[in-house]
Amino acid sequence: MRQGEIWEINLDPTIGSEMKKVRPCIILNNNMVGKLALKIIAPLTDFKEYYRDVPWMVVIEPNPKNGLKKISSIDLFQVRSLSQKRLIKKIGFVEEEILDACRESLEIVFE
Repeated sequence: MRQGEIWEINLDPTIGSEMKKVRPCIILNNNMVGKLALKIIAPLTDFKEYYRDVPWMVVIEPNPKNGLKKISSIDLFQVRSLSQKRLIKKIGFVEEEILDACRESLEIVFE
């Protein structure tokens, strides 16, 4: 479970507008941070064309490395810390340019 990996994660139970159900998520935390069995993640959602203009959404195209089946978006406004017990199965990993785009989006979210 390392930074940049995409995992199927069970996000339920949720409240309100939080993303729910089992879905792909990217692990964001630095591999050297944290002693607890927690990961900081951002969920992926189905791509919508207008997401290209949303600064906290990072578009990700499917490829053999990331294991995605369709074009998706990483929602950096839905970042959360959760137990590693929620992680179900590793799907793949992203290139450094996607992680860099996530960092830029997080700067916008936390500015």
